[in-house]
Amino acid sequence: MNIAFFGTPQFAKIILKRLIQADYKPILVITAREEIPSAKISALSIDLIIVAAYGHILPKKIIDIPKYGALNVHPSLLPKYRGPSPIQYAILNGDKETGVTIIAMDEKIDHGDIVSSIKYQVLRNATSEQLAKGLAELGAKLLVETIPKWIAGEIKPTRQIHSESTYTKIIRKEDGRIDWNKSAEEIERQIRAFTPWPGSFTFWKDKIIKIIFGTTLDISAPEELLPGQTFLHNNKLAVQTGKGIFVVAELQLQGKNKITTKEFLNGYSRIIGAILI
Repeated sequence: MNIAFFGTPQFAKIILKRLIQADYKPILVITAREEIPSAKISALSIDLIIVAAYGHILPKKIIDIPKYGALNVHPSLLPKYRGPSPIQYAILNGDKETGVTIIAMDEKIDHGDIVSSIKYQVLRNATSEQLAKGLAELGAKLLVETIPKWIAGEIKPTRQIHSESTYTKIIRKEDGRIDWNKSAEEIERQIRAFTPWPGSFTFWKDKIIKIIFGTTLDISAPEELLPGQTFLHNNKLAVQTGKGIFVVAELQLQGKNKITTKEFLNGYSRIIGAILI
């Protein structure tokens, strides 16, 4: 078969590598930084398009070119988490389970009929980077198993229940700012969801502090504190939140390297009692 592959980030790279290993080597690879060469796709007699985290919507005129259409490898259990950030949203919402869905693409965002799907457990401490890798590897395996059945006409696609769909939005740099009025659990999930990008940060006076990692405690502070106010808990930097306590384990001061809170407190002990915003 003549296959065209559309994909951009590491998620797509893992799937592309597995396709090549399984003797489904594409004759054309397109990333989001390139213009779609519709004339070339027609000239190459493409039989099947495979899409994985491409970053743009394929127009119907492109989807209609191949004999076997276009298959999209999407890292969620559709119709849940359509759109650009399904992996981050699974972590943000505290989902214990997500998965990969392969759909027969149409011109709408993650709207096509379901060709195959598989569930995947979200580990308690998983970051979006770790979850993406696991889903990409699982999705690649599912795709390789699905292609021959799809080509042979052995799969009858299932229509999505569109009324149950949820949409994710593009995550931007400013979304990483921590709102200490949220619960410690919500903040901990945000930090994992936004690792490695855009990261989670807060302000201390005129300094930006990036919070790399931390844990939650469902206890009360030793005294009444405001959300964002810091204190020492077992010689560690802790922050009062809207509900519960967040204990910072690793952080990064703007322009500096990542360090543990123990190392940080050696040089910036005056942060204790301050209010982070």
